Amino acid sequence: MADDTKAAATATEASPEITTATDAPVPRPPGWMYKGIKIGKKEAWYASPATQLLLVSLVCFLCPGMFNALTGIGAGGQVNPKAQTNAATALYSTFAVVAFFSGSIANKLGVRITLAFGGLGYSIYAASFLSYSHNQNDGFVIFAGAFLGVCAGLLWTAQGTIMVSYPPEAEKGRYISWFWMIFNLGGVVGALVFLGQNANKTAGPVTDGTYIGLIVLMLLGAILALGLCDAGKVIRKDGSKVILMKNPSWKTEIIGLFETIMQNPWVILLFPMFFSSNIFYTYQLNNMNGAHFTTRTRALNNTLYWTSQIIGASIFGYALDFAKARRTVRAKASFISLIALTFIIWGGGWAWQKDQAPREIVEADEGLSYVRIDWTDGSKYLGPMFLLMFYAFYDAAWQTCIYWYIGALSNSGRKAANFTGFYKGIQSAGAAVFWRLDGLQISYNAIFGATWGLLAASLIFAAPVIWLNIKDTVSVEEDLKFSDETIEDVVATGAPTKAHKEEEV
Repeated sequence: MADDTKAAATATEASPEITTATDAPVPRPPGWMYKGIKIGKKEAWYASPATQLLLVSLVCFLCPGMFNALTGIGAGGQVNPKAQTNAATALYSTFAVVAFFSGSIANKLGVRITLAFGGLGYSIYAASFLSYSHNQNDGFVIFAGAFLGVCAGLLWTAQGTIMVSYPPEAEKGRYISWFWMIFNLGGVVGALVFLGQNANKTAGPVTDGTYIGLIVLMLLGAILALGLCDAGKVIRKDGSKVILMKNPSWKTEIIGLFETIMQNPWVILLFPMFFSSNIFYTYQLNNMNGAHFTTRTRALNNTLYWTSQIIGASIFGYALDFAKARRTVRAKASFISLIALTFIIWGGGWAWQKDQAPREIVEADEGLSYVRIDWTDGSKYLGPMFLLMFYAFYDAAWQTCIYWYIGALSNSGRKAANFTGFYKGIQSAGAAVFWRLDGLQISYNAIFGATWGLLAASLIFAAPVIWLNIKDTVSVEEDLKFSDETIEDVVATGAPTKAHKEEEV
């Protein structure tokens, strides 16, 4: 790391440079990773935060994005939700354990290897449902879910580290929204595959071709992850680097995991919000979309759902970077918005849910006798269609805000990996609990009420952190307290302090 900084400081005039408002060049090291390419008025290079974000977004487009399409159709594309519910319980149980410690793993192995291994489990999960369509092998589906939990815990920690620690402070909201839009575009594309393959199908599981298409795309995502560069090679447009450990070991990273909590005990107040951040999928995708709609209508709802997530992430991501308001003001405004949306959207949801058939009727005779809503049913369909879209908007807003709050608390890559690991681990514990409740045949109304109640209660716990701990900026010196690097390792020598005229792509 120190050698890289020295190279940047002594680069010749032939080295690629970043133009600033002061016309003082901030040189980058020589080599293809730092060779700039002009795209209009902007400049991109391979080892820049934005390029690396694009790559990780494409990996998530192909892996968890396609997984979302498979989950979003309800029951994993099957008629009976039992197999998917059991697989999801196994998935989020292992996810919760692995993710909590995956910050240490990512800090030791690096984000590239962690992300690539994490992508492997998705194609196996999709393959298990293809197998289930022919042999009803519950064991394979449950194993695939458990293995995916291990892989997903690693993938999402590496992804979160890149998304919240690579960007400059003033651009974290838009980086989060860019990622969330590209990632959820995977859900949209996957859902369109489902819709095209099943447009004329009103009953039964989805076609084999649907599963095969997802398997191929997920494999490509795991391979693409190897194209990332290591975090230590990333250079921002001001010449600064990501704060890491120079010589991480398993001992330092395990100790660092607990130091994160000891030095930042208030982060525990965010744990209820983390816990609640995936529990809504059980109700929305299985108990609403999977239970009450025909196969082809589920596919259409799936497309609209992930499209609405893109809209929610875009609006909230850019609003969180609104430069005319201080960061503390933006944090409080976003939090108040979440409170309002929690009661407005979920209140509307209860107005619809209380009039729906109970689980006993929906799932009688393997679900074959219940008359489900089809897109040809006019106004009977339009209400819940828009409700699902609002749910998706809310989900994206909730998770965009959590990532932004994490990024606002630290710019350190090492600390961000641990915060993200806590987030994804506790998030998955919540999801495991709610998928298990679904597997135990708890009523739809009870799962709805528990989801809404936990979302609202978690905001009460998180409020002190948002009001008291998020500051307008976090100094480099503060972030370096959790690292063995020095300021010379991460800040470019002679770098100007004024804002850049040109924005990096």
